[in-house]
Amino acid sequence: MIYSGEIVEGRFLSRPNRFIAFVLVEGREVKCHVKNTGRCRELLVPGCKVYLEKSSNPARSTLFDLIAVEKERGNLPPLLINMDSQAPNKAVEEYLKGGALFPLGSEVRGEVTFHNSRFDFQIREPDGRVEYLEVKGCTLEENGIVSFPDAPTERGVKHIMELIEAKSEGYSATILILIQMKGVEKFVPNWRTHREFGLALREAEKKGVRILAFDSIVTPSSLTVSERVKVDLGLDQAEEQL
Repeated sequence: MIYSGEIVEGRFLSRPNRFIAFVLVEGREVKCHVKNTGRCRELLVPGCKVYLEKSSNPARSTLFDLIAVEKERGNLPPLLINMDSQAPNKAVEEYLKGGALFPLGSEVRGEVTFHNSRFDFQIREPDGRVEYLEVKGCTLEENGIVSFPDAPTERGVKHIMELIEAKSEGYSATILILIQMKGVEKFVPNWRTHREFGLALREAEKKGVRILAFDSIVTPSSLTVSERVKVDLGLDQAEEQL
């Protein structure tokens, strides 16, 4: 997935609300649209380097979209993280249509209705088998371990339960966690932020829903699905006692 607009560097200044950030670009403070409504507190640290896509619409109140950030890691090189919440679906769609995960010739459709719900993708294989797939973009990292969500998500739990229902009706079902960075060790649910989401993932796995995680190759202007990453749905000892 490649951004079509001009990419510029800046230094993050502040984020007065979920949708707006102020960034220093070439000595000038500009107002940007933040393409991620999550908290992202560990990413958007004052002074950090960010990457912006310039809008082609001069009528917009925000001329730039904030799409990526460099996370400082002490003595380690900075970690480039794409934080555009719309990018994972676009990157996964390219990945699926390129013949990954499913046989060549499979039909990939986006935003497909299932009963009263809507899934990110429906894949219909040449033999007629149908699979529903939901994508979750992941930007939260600590010491090589990534987790989701960074804020409670009842909508995310609802998606998982709907995939369990699809599986019970004879369809195949997959949750794909797209980690919007490279070089991580494993994915774990964010138990402390939203325990119910982690428990729903564990229930989905028991019921036959595939739980997959992939990392990404990230540049300031692109996001590409890369390699499988270990998924660990186990609770640590402290969480088990809750």
